[in-house]
Amino acid sequence: MRFLAITLIVHAPDPITGRQPTTHERFNEVVENAVLAEQLGFDGFGVGERHERPFISSSPTVVLSHIAARTRAIRLFTAVTTLSLLDPVRAYEDYATLDHLSGGRLELIIGKGNGAAQRELFNVTPQDQWARNAESFEVFRQLWQDNQITYDTQFRPPLRDAEVWPLPYQRPIRIWHGSATSQESVDLAARYGDPLFSANVTNPVEPYAELIDYYRQRWLDYGHDPAQIAVGAGTAGYYSHRDSQVALETYRPVWEGNSAAQRRAGVPQVFTSYEDYVERSSALIGSPAQIIEKVHRYHEQFGHSVLHIHADAGGLTQEQHRDSLELFQSDIAPTLRREIPDPPWGWGSPAQDGSLDTVPTTTASHALATG
Repeated sequence: MRFLAITLIVHAPDPITGRQPTTHERFNEVVENAVLAEQLGFDGFGVGERHERPFISSSPTVVLSHIAARTRAIRLFTAVTTLSLLDPVRAYEDYATLDHLSGGRLELIIGKGNGAAQRELFNVTPQDQWARNAESFEVFRQLWQDNQITYDTQFRPPLRDAEVWPLPYQRPIRIWHGSATSQESVDLAARYGDPLFSANVTNPVEPYAELIDYYRQRWLDYGHDPAQIAVGAGTAGYYSHRDSQVALETYRPVWEGNSAAQRRAGVPQVFTSYEDYVERSSALIGSPAQIIEKVHRYHEQFGHSVLHIHADAGGLTQEQHRDSLELFQSDIAPTLRREIPDPPWGWGSPAQDGSLDTVPTTTASHALATG
């Protein structure tokens, strides 16, 4: 199993102290958390993309480029790239550039994105968001294979023998499809033979497991090799201490503060109490042994080989956050790495072509099988 630390760059008051960092402080915190994740041995670091409050992750390519300059080996993920809102040509230019600046460490998780405010900002309707996402993905995917393209687009000016530069470093690149609640993103991933990343944050396990089961069925329907399926999954929170009671009581005020903020914002409460949240959500709160057991419980339903946890302290002190991440790497990750397989391609970059003078014809689906 492989492990990512992910941030959506929420910019909100601390759920316990009420202090809100400045924008400058928050970006610095994200970069330092990425450096820490590499130092501690995480396999990847992800930055989300949102275009509405309380997030300031509207420019993930810029943030990831800076992180690329501060790190050397950790893989860099988008979580997610909201292709339904973006011009796929511009997105390709940005990410092909980032791919070079990172030395081929980029992995994309794409999706339509959530939130009415950002949808309205980009004049995307609930009726056309899935069609936009699918079209943008197809244009983006084709450009990554061949930067000279003709395509009759519906949502941007059609492309006629268009050349788009630069050529990417990784050819092909691995593209994951982010999935939260809908079958459309799951079907798109299965159709192209791409890996799936389940959000697995808001609800109990059942709806996510149902979507992953649907993905596996559609994968077979499209004729792909079942041995090449890869699934990632998120978590709703993380804090570990060798004493399970200390872990539970340390994280309780974080949950209480976040729940109070959600109630003020009118967000429905899925879990009725802190105890219910610890038991039925995907949050990993407790001793290392308890967390290992819970990940295995989810693995039985998901069959996932990649797991993300929150990169941000999010109400914990920096000392508590770092101690907990260190404990994850010393007492949790080694056991899970031994007991749960990696993705079927191992880890690292997909197959790369060092020559920039030719354009490969290898497809994304083939990369999943051979990269």
